[in-house]
Amino acid sequence: MGVKNYRVKYDYHMHTVYSDGKGTIEDNVRVAYEKGLSGIAISDHGPGHLFYGIDREKIPDMREKIEKLRQMYQEMDIFLAVEANIIHTQNGLDVSKEELACYDFILAGYHFGVKNGYVIQNYIHHISPVPLPGKQRLLKKNTDMMIRAIYENPIKVLTHPGDKGHVDLFEISKACADRGTLMEISARHRNLTIEEIKLTSKTDVRYIVSSDAHTSAIVGSCGPAIKRALDAGLEMSRIVNVEEY
Repeated sequence: MGVKNYRVKYDYHMHTVYSDGKGTIEDNVRVAYEKGLSGIAISDHGPGHLFYGIDREKIPDMREKIEKLRQMYQEMDIFLAVEANIIHTQNGLDVSKEELACYDFILAGYHFGVKNGYVIQNYIHHISPVPLPGKQRLLKKNTDMMIRAIYENPIKVLTHPGDKGHVDLFEISKACADRGTLMEISARHRNLTIEEIKLTSKTDVRYIVSSDAHTSAIVGSCGPAIKRALDAGLEMSRIVNVEEY
C-alpha cells in the first residue's frame, strides 16, 4: 500500500502568528475542518525561545479564541498545546510545572535559539561537514537532557527527535515507551528518518505524524512522514493518528 491508502485523523503540531507561523488560530482551524480532521492542537513555540517564543501574557487570549472556535466547530476537538523547548535546567523545559495547567497538553522538542541547551556546541556540530572532537560527549549530554525532560514532565509528543542535536535515539525511544510519550515522525523535518524509525521501532514506543505547519494550508498535510513510515516497514497501527482508507 502507498501513502494514498492512509489518512491523518488529527494533527497536533502547528504554529500560528503567536510564534513563527503565518496564519491565525482560526485560519488553522478552518483548514483542518475543510480537510476533515477530527482534531487539531495549536502548539506554538515555548516562551523560552529567544526569537519566536510565545508571549506568556497572550496565553489567555489564545485560550479565549480557542473556546470561541470550539463553539463554532463542535465536530472537531480543538486543543491549546505548546511546543516547549527542552533545556538542561529546572524541570528540563522552558515551561514550568506551574505553567503546565495553562495548556491541554505538552509537546516538547529541541531547538536552537534557547538558553541552557548546549546550543552553541550543538550548532557547531550541526553545521560541520565532518565529525568534530567531543561529539560523543555532547551526544550523551543531549540524551541525558532529553530523557530527563521526558521523565520530569507529562510530554504527550516528542517533536522531531534527533533534529539539530545528536542524541541516542534508541535510549530516548525506551524512555518514551516507558512514559507513554509519542515520538513524532515529522512532515516538515527529516526526523525521524527511515533508519531512525527502524531503530526506535525495536522498542514499544508509539508514533504520531505531524505537519508542523507554519502556514495554514499545510495543516494536516503529513504525506512525507507517512511515506517514511511505510518505507521503514513500520506497522502502521503504531502511528496513533493514521488510519487506512
